[in-house]
Amino acid sequence: MLELKSIQKYYNPGTVNEMCLFDHFNLKVEKGDFISVVGSNGSGKTSMLNIICGSIPAESGQILMDGKDITKEKEYKRNAKIGRVYQNPSMGTCPSMTILENMSLADNKGKFFGLGRGTNKQRIGYYKEMLRQLNLGLEERMDTKVGALSGGQRQAMALLMSAMTPIEYLILDEHTAALDPKTAEMIMELTDKIVREKELTAIMVTHNLRYAVEYGNRLLMMHQGEAVLDKKGKEKEDICVEDVLKLFNEISIECGN
Repeated sequence: MLELKSIQKYYNPGTVNEMCLFDHFNLKVEKGDFISVVGSNGSGKTSMLNIICGSIPAESGQILMDGKDITKEKEYKRNAKIGRVYQNPSMGTCPSMTILENMSLADNKGKFFGLGRGTNKQRIGYYKEMLRQLNLGLEERMDTKVGALSGGQRQAMALLMSAMTPIEYLILDEHTAALDPKTAEMIMELTDKIVREKELTAIMVTHNLRYAVEYGNRLLMMHQGEAVLDKKGKEKEDICVEDVLKLFNEISIECGN
């Protein structure tokens, strides 16, 4: 289980632009949850992910992962259990390295390389099998530099690479936002497959309300650092896109937008 307890987060503290985003924010994520998170810009969605991953600190509060306090743990140490895919496809892969080198790098996350070879030829067949499920022909282009691939191809690779090591949590930060509709559908289907097959606990921030409704077992709507909607299980199954859009519009009107 992942738990955020009484989290406080300020931006620009001590200045005229000081802003309190989270004021004693609490969230419990049960093992096996696949949470879709929606909300307007500035509602705290990505900041929440960054605090969980250790990319930014919280002023106070606790972050518990499987009962262990990881509040002060460095980001690279949390990465042993967390895989993350970003909105920008270029952030999950290394463009100057080949497909083979990228896959090998992900395969060895957290391991000590020493002076050994960066790629293990005995693993090439495994990498090709992983890539073949994408139906993008990448398994035949192992020596191609990733920078030469399309955004969708790179995002598909980033998603595969994020879960190559035995992680427990998958963090998805608008990972389909920069993709065309057809590629986004493919990435979402692959996401659901990976989460189910590897039995991961996932948190997905998205602006696509249909994806938020169709995928996962829990729906969270953020507004000004608070969860204004939290539906799980049967309650979540009964929600339609129109319900979420109505609440979203009501909040926008209240805020003068």
